[in-house]
Amino acid sequence: MPVVGGMDIHRAQLTFDYVDLDSGEMFRGRIAPADREQLRGWLQRFAGRSEVAFALEGCTGWRYVVEEMQRAGVQTHLAEPAETAARRGPKRRAKTDRSDAALLRELLMEQRIPESWIPPQPVLEARALVRLYKDLLDERTGWLQRVHASLFHMGVPDLQVTVMSAVGRQQLSEAQLSPATRTAVEVGMRQADRLTQEMTAVREQITVLSRRQPACRALRAAHYGIGPLTSVVIWAEMGDCRRFHSSDDAVRHAGLDVTVYSSNGRRSAGHLARQGPVMLRWALYEAAVYAGRPSSPDHAYFAQVKARLDGQLALLSVARKLARRCHHTLRNLGDQVLAPAA
Repeated sequence: MPVVGGMDIHRAQLTFDYVDLDSGEMFRGRIAPADREQLRGWLQRFAGRSEVAFALEGCTGWRYVVEEMQRAGVQTHLAEPAETAARRGPKRRAKTDRSDAALLRELLMEQRIPESWIPPQPVLEARALVRLYKDLLDERTGWLQRVHASLFHMGVPDLQVTVMSAVGRQQLSEAQLSPATRTAVEVGMRQADRLTQEMTAVREQITVLSRRQPACRALRAAHYGIGPLTSVVIWAEMGDCRRFHSSDDAVRHAGLDVTVYSSNGRRSAGHLARQGPVMLRWALYEAAVYAGRPSSPDHAYFAQVKARLDGQLALLSVARKLARRCHHTLRNLGDQVLAPAA
């Protein structure tokens, strides 16, 4: 390929380093400000050239850079950040934006780029929706935990119901609280109500997507415990499973594999790798919770592991099984796995 380069992404500027293999010229510099319009103008220099390739790390901001490069006909390689840092080598050198861009160019020329999958537009949109929903859920949980902490600090008896229910709200209004604590509880409940409204609107969009996207429908039909929300999360975070060699790779991608450290016959206790998408682990765990129901096809396995170890490890074991099954379901769909919602 006549042009090979690397690009380092930051909010203030994009740092580039590329070489024209036909002429041998090296080009280094910055694009500022780092926005879509400036990048689109800079990419005009490659108009009419068919063999141009750039590598960039999969950090915040990569999406618009990849979209603009693909629009300009530039072959784009998305590098996994941790693996890219590891391939820098053990020797301590100055780390700058220019050196990062140069490293990406060198790895690309040597065909040693740790490639990350670049999802198509529908998958990226689905990811944005489900991650927004999870952020809203986590924020609401934080406010509710603060309400519970305020009640406990004032010695209020356990409500035995959720504070969001009508009975719970009635008990809150009757609780004996100091004026400041009453204000804190009322503010917390108002924030929880606001977030619930936002979550409802986002979840409606996710539910529509789950009904219309073929892969989401297949996941819901084939696997007990996977519903409208978790089906979209698993599809968006796993994506095209044909890039995995086996279901073991899918488990490792989810970060549900158990790490092993063994030396001289001694082996430490294993822990979850937690190296994959947080959203994918969350969705698989939430789906695995349904294994506790007697109607679940995994109930016998869940009960066996729970009796032998504990309930938490049993849920993680079921989550790993679900990751393998979802991998096969998505892989067997072929090209339909990435079909847009009809």
